[in-house]
Amino acid sequence: MEKLTDKHTFLDKIGIPSNLIWGFIGIIIFMIGEGLEQGWLSPYLIERGVTIENSSLMFSVYGIATAIAAWLSGVFVQTIGPKKTMLVGLIMFIIGTILFIGLGIGPLNFHVMLLTYLVRGLGYPLFAFGFLTWVTYSTGQNKLASAMGWFYFVMSLGMNVVGPFIAGYTIPVIGNIQTLWLSLFFVTLGGIVAIALNRAKFDLSKVSSGNKKEELLKGITILYRKPKVSLGVLVKIINPVAVFGFAIFLPTYLVDYGFSTSEWLQLYSAMFMVAIIFNVVFGFLSDKIGWRTTIAWFGGVGSAIATLIVYYTPQVFGHNYTMMLIAVCLSGATLAGYVPLSALLPSLAPKDKGAAMSALNLGSGLSSFLAPALVGSLIRIIGTNGVVFVFVILYLVGAVITAFLKLPNETVNDGDIKQTASV
Repeated sequence: MEKLTDKHTFLDKIGIPSNLIWGFIGIIIFMIGEGLEQGWLSPYLIERGVTIENSSLMFSVYGIATAIAAWLSGVFVQTIGPKKTMLVGLIMFIIGTILFIGLGIGPLNFHVMLLTYLVRGLGYPLFAFGFLTWVTYSTGQNKLASAMGWFYFVMSLGMNVVGPFIAGYTIPVIGNIQTLWLSLFFVTLGGIVAIALNRAKFDLSKVSSGNKKEELLKGITILYRKPKVSLGVLVKIINPVAVFGFAIFLPTYLVDYGFSTSEWLQLYSAMFMVAIIFNVVFGFLSDKIGWRTTIAWFGGVGSAIATLIVYYTPQVFGHNYTMMLIAVCLSGATLAGYVPLSALLPSLAPKDKGAAMSALNLGSGLSSFLAPALVGSLIRIIGTNGVVFVFVILYLVGAVITAFLKLPNETVNDGDIKQTASV
């Protein structure tokens, strides 16, 4: 297994393992394919006759699938190696996509859509987080945080920025279904680049513990062995709740104020572009003012305020693209306020950092389940206005919880260690 230690290429100096550069490029391309559906699939299905409750259920099931796959990706790498793990993810994504479009969306068979979207949801975390685990094993400790930051940068760039941006232009030209089919081109190309062109070596014998069951269970048992880790996972789940929730009902909400689907996709893409930039900003800032302070005030309180601004901006300004762009960019910036959480959480369990990261991955996956579940169960009862205030309350609760996430060594300032990550 190649390890980044004393290499001095430009890529290594900025924190990107040069031996895995094709993997990073492949992740961007693959995640573009995953991101082509971001922000428009739910309103499209609702427009074709799927109820908002069923649409929310489908995305909730998808969230559960991604959570399970994200949690298992590390164990798969330790069992069969990173390339095989990524290949399994790629195959599952391709099969799930073909069946989802051909047998599900085409005839609008909801039960088929539910099952095949679940299979699709199992695919991308195995591919992406399988590579992330490879990066973890192949990078020297002095550059590990930077490598993690670059991984989340390219992943978010493909899925949340470039993918929706491309869809915003392809949907008016070739249509929704053809745009979904286009995802197969990107994920296949990304898979070839990340797996076939990537010549880095991985020695499985050096990372296999021999007791896969025990290692697998650590990702769950740490939640009660280290209660602060559990609290941190709750904060991680809350982190993107408004963004995922907005993806379900905000496009339809904005239509009432004159916004088109293309405009929404451009706004959605801009939100994540700003988030990517502020990942770096809050990475540096949190080293100065502390991880918990950044998470609580910029992440929690900031996201609560930004959520209200996004929702009420069209009510105040109508179809004003510029004001809406400012609002969603503010939301993207505060979304990045949770960046230090990926440094803080493993630091809460210094002897079980791997298990803590598994718990963090589980929280990341469950976050994509919470928002659709809340929207589906509450929107008919309390309306979009009520759902937005539920999001706000969750963010404020998360800010309060963050105050209790103190490091084991109270003499060490939680801002002394720099680590960049992404949402």
